Amino acid sequence: MFVAARTSQTNMANRHLQRSVAMQVLFEWDFQGCHDENIEEIIAHNVAEFAPGMEHCDFTKTLVAGALENQDNIDALIEKCAPEWPLDQVTIIDRNILRLGIFELMYGNYDEVPPKVAINEAIELAKAFGGDSSARFVNGVLGTIYREMGEPMKDDTGKKDKKNNEPLEKIEDKKEENDKEVENKE
Repeated sequence: MFVAARTSQTNMANRHLQRSVAMQVLFEWDFQGCHDENIEEIIAHNVAEFAPGMEHCDFTKTLVAGALENQDNIDALIEKCAPEWPLDQVTIIDRNILRLGIFELMYGNYDEVPPKVAINEAIELAKAFGGDSSARFVNGVLGTIYREMGEPMKDDTGKKDKKNNEPLEKIEDKKEENDKEVENKE
């Protein structure tokens, strides 16, 4: 039992480190002009610098690849959930923390990383690397998306069934319905 708990803690710490490296990879990629052809080199450099001795960085690669493959949808969600902040005005750190958090929240494996854990991990990255208001901003955007998704696994007490993620269009439709309801009440 003690060995299992220790292994679980090691895996969580390893994921946290790999998530941090993934954020730094996306930061560097974004800072250098978003050139996808350099991504493998950027990953190797950041793993060597920030996680020396890490033998397996599959989770880092999965996070980076997933965030980049879904970047158009993810960026559209950021703009939709933070309309007062055009994407190019969101700090480069916050933008890439959100990309990771949204990827894990919407496209991730809930058996490995439940939605609330994905949100909390993104908030921790914002506290560690972002500015004074980064954690609140990241929490607000991810919380909005989580609620619009129907709060998957909200009441989970150990069950591992994953609700289907709704596509961007459904989230947009729900937001429009909510906006109309507010207008009608006024």
